[in-house]
Amino acid sequence: MVCRARIRPYNTLSVPLTPFVTMSNLITERVTYVHHWDDNLFSFRTSRDPSFRFSNGHFTMLGLELDGRPLLRAYSIASANYEEELEFFSIKVADGPLTSRLQNLRVGDELLLSRKPTGTLVVDNLLPGRNLLLVATGTGLAPFLSIVKDPDIYERFERVILMHGVRYRSELAYADTITAELPENEYFGEAVRDQLTYYPSVTREPFHTNGRVTDLLASGKLFRDLSLTPFDLESDRFMLCGSPAMLRDSCALLNDRGFRESRRGVTGHYVIERAFVDS
Repeated sequence: MVCRARIRPYNTLSVPLTPFVTMSNLITERVTYVHHWDDNLFSFRTSRDPSFRFSNGHFTMLGLELDGRPLLRAYSIASANYEEELEFFSIKVADGPLTSRLQNLRVGDELLLSRKPTGTLVVDNLLPGRNLLLVATGTGLAPFLSIVKDPDIYERFERVILMHGVRYRSELAYADTITAELPENEYFGEAVRDQLTYYPSVTREPFHTNGRVTDLLASGKLFRDLSLTPFDLESDRFMLCGSPAMLRDSCALLNDRGFRESRRGVTGHYVIERAFVDS
């Protein structure tokens, strides 16, 4: 089954207020931290209600109250499900109804969050395998930040490869977190050092790895660089989150090689976030 061509902008799914998203279904949290990576990207953290539960890889509806009504978008949760605060990673859109406001957040500001995080981009939707390839572009990195901080992921897979494609080096957000902080974690740092590989790529300026993530996969360069057998159906499992073009091309690439997408609760060789794809 191929990915559909009409895909919404990743990590910022726009939805109208519905009977299922009312003020009674929302909780109010306060911003505790804001960081601007460059002119296009920023991250922020909020407090976390003790009742808020999610699986690593989930997203939640997040936004502001305007004129007595919630203005909400879907944001993948970048923090792990055991952390005390919630973290989110966003693009800046000057004329975006919500992001134009979120990019001006300050510590202490209030945000609305849905009480019911959800999503399909969770590891339980994958068949067992040896290698987990997390393929992201831009802010599609967000759900994988929670996944690589999950100790269980290193029990389920021998190798975890985090592939992040961006246009410019300044957009390689969280690189220091991945390469310097996680390996020193007192609980799972050893597993990170032994099993996690960070594979960033840049397309519009010189870098040690250049090229679109789909080209690096299709050409086999990623696999050669990591001494892996290309597209091993028995061993390789994929999770994909990023731009519409990347999702479309990656799904086609995997389908052509016999990989099956997880759909409707049936485990598969790869998974994408179906909520960000038009029906």
